[in-house]
Amino acid sequence: MTANSPSTASDHQDIAFFGTDGIRGRVGTPPITPDFVLRLGYAVGKVMRDAQHPEVVIGKDTRRSGYMFESALEAGLAAAGADIAMLGPLPTPATAYLTRTLNACAGLVISASHNPYHDNGIKLFGRRGEKLSDAQQQAISTMLMQLQAQDYLPMSADDAIGKARRIDDAVGRYVEFCKSTFPGGRSLDGITMVVDCANGAAYQAAPAVFRELGANVIAIHNRPDGSNINRDCGSTAISSLQQAVLQHSADLGIAFDGDADRVQMVDHLGRLVDGDGMLYVLACHYQQRGMLDEQRGVVGTLMSNEALARVLKQRRVAFVRERVGDRYVQQRLEALGWQLGGETAGHILCLDKTPFGDGIIAALQVLAALADSERCLADALNGLQLMPQVLINVPLSLQRWDVLSAARPIIDAVTAITAELDGHGRLVLRPSGTEPVIRVMVEHDRQDRAGELAEQLALVIRETAAAG
Repeated sequence: MTANSPSTASDHQDIAFFGTDGIRGRVGTPPITPDFVLRLGYAVGKVMRDAQHPEVVIGKDTRRSGYMFESALEAGLAAAGADIAMLGPLPTPATAYLTRTLNACAGLVISASHNPYHDNGIKLFGRRGEKLSDAQQQAISTMLMQLQAQDYLPMSADDAIGKARRIDDAVGRYVEFCKSTFPGGRSLDGITMVVDCANGAAYQAAPAVFRELGANVIAIHNRPDGSNINRDCGSTAISSLQQAVLQHSADLGIAFDGDADRVQMVDHLGRLVDGDGMLYVLACHYQQRGMLDEQRGVVGTLMSNEALARVLKQRRVAFVRERVGDRYVQQRLEALGWQLGGETAGHILCLDKTPFGDGIIAALQVLAALADSERCLADALNGLQLMPQVLINVPLSLQRWDVLSAARPIIDAVTAITAELDGHGRLVLRPSGTEPVIRVMVEHDRQDRAGELAEQLALVIRETAAAG
């Protein structure tokens, strides 16, 4: 049993403006405003630009507000003296990849990932396509605070202002990169799959990758209109994918989130296969290839199902937990020299294929594992019986939680639930790094009791917050 107190399970970082995955919020509400994003572009240009790598890459998802923020970033970067390469709508991992291959100093993605269309945000990458370090984020935050105190934005000399260009073949470049991670000599011939693009950034690239590898692809939610991204579709709302898989008698289904760094799958029976299930399939495949053992294992997170940890231990594969956030998983993998890790929500990292998390590439590796084992997705999961897990999001700001987490009713409730779970499950209580909510997660041998305990703690949090 692993219990996490409100203080130890937080994924919040004390870096101004930045959450778990960049800067995110409601469009029109600070900091997600054009004037802030203009200053952000300037700060990134000043902090990240260098003489050998003067260009910054900008990608985006399909939100209507992306046009506005794209222009603001472009202006801020140009004022700082940075050149700009515009990619247009493209998955977040594609921007990371092209940042590296275009030899840029940084990459920016305008996206709020799985959030509704009225939210937006900025994700940032270093020149190798890696998530920024805390030190880099702090340097950008410091400059932003300085700029906020000024009446106007500084700019470079006339002959040093940056210029912009558009990369017209960005989608094609990325599609070819994704295909290159699939085993040579293999194809997806004979496989029928439904691909849910979430009306987001993968609407062009994802169907193209799978089709060009030979699959019969039925694409759904692939008609973005600027406001339908993630709306009742994608990796956070898979019911329509499940229905489509059954309707078309497909072999499987694949769902991405709005910027396609997350992926979830559905087997031919319409059952959800989340990140834990995909990690299990991949871990079995990697172990068979001699890439995993008791010294080289898998990195999960606080939210990874306990059943995954147990079955990997039975298979003599090392497993460690990290804070929630794919950048923390990646940092732990790199520190350990391991290859495979990810989150229940579908951020999967296969560092032997790509140095950054990528939903399309993760799905391809699962498909490669199925091809090698000559098994369907449902059969490949036979060795994993997930422990019942209930997650409840309680709307609450981080600032309020910093005060309430020390309240006696919440501490007493956590203590009581932790005692009951001893030997039977886990409690994880943490503020989200991407939304103003507190996540209450309970695992228990019994589904009904997991739900009861999660609801019980969520109620205590709500009542304590209401009482002030």
